[in-house]
Amino acid sequence: MARVAFLGLGVMGSPMAGHLKNKGGHEVTVYNRTGAKAEAWVVQNKGFAATTPREAATGQEFVFACVGNDDDLRQVTLGPNGAFAGMARGSIFVDHTTASADVARELHAAAENLGIGFIDAPVSGGQAGAENGVLTVMCGGDPATYAKADPVIAAYARACRLMGPIGSGQLAKMVNQICIAGLVQGLAEGIHFAKTAGLDVNAVIETISKGAAQSWQMENRYKTMDAGQFEFGFAVDWMRKDLSICLAEARRNGAQLPVAALVDQFYAEVQKMGGARWDTSSLIARLK
Repeated sequence: MARVAFLGLGVMGSPMAGHLKNKGGHEVTVYNRTGAKAEAWVVQNKGFAATTPREAATGQEFVFACVGNDDDLRQVTLGPNGAFAGMARGSIFVDHTTASADVARELHAAAENLGIGFIDAPVSGGQAGAENGVLTVMCGGDPATYAKADPVIAAYARACRLMGPIGSGQLAKMVNQICIAGLVQGLAEGIHFAKTAGLDVNAVIETISKGAAQSWQMENRYKTMDAGQFEFGFAVDWMRKDLSICLAEARRNGAQLPVAALVDQFYAEVQKMGGARWDTSSLIARLK
């Protein structure tokens, strides 16, 4: 059992913190910007709530975070009320936020100056993966620090791997989002084409999903896409945030992302249609 804190109790963070307490058996203190969520989590899970990130982090061996973006991450780590101010030398901060590689390197440097370990560890698997404790975790950082954090992360991870030095976890998550963008657009066009051609969509997908076209998106999203139901999984607003990180990194490293850039603009059209909170499979809506 370890003493841990978890910062950020959104649709991902809340179940992840719950798994740390209930599956991992750890002593968990939580912090959320909206205090009512932290109190509700405590009622459900019997942990502890703190009023600031510093308070949550004080005395903990591990501090986990899953917040919205780079600026949110800085707010919960830096400054007099930030987690770093309460963490002891030798403790470890694990960041599950999907953020930039730059902020991972920035915060790693700040943590290192304080004798704190830092791992950037974005996740894939969505809300369902968090709730079921089967997330995929991509990590960047020092191997020795990762080795200490890995057994604790296991409470909610199906797969966890060190991808390289600090920032590598965020870069790997960018690859994940780039691939998803192209897959969802291809699936949307395929379903749209099948319907326009007068084919039985169920029959087509059930057949081709047994071949080379198979994907997680196809297996889990084709029925709701066909039905025009977009209340599952990752929201368009968040996907655009992630793709903006991917495209900014590509401008720095020279990678060519023509499909990702195009799909990002398609998502902008979905936002204009009122679909900002629809899930990412809503790309098909702009084809109808």
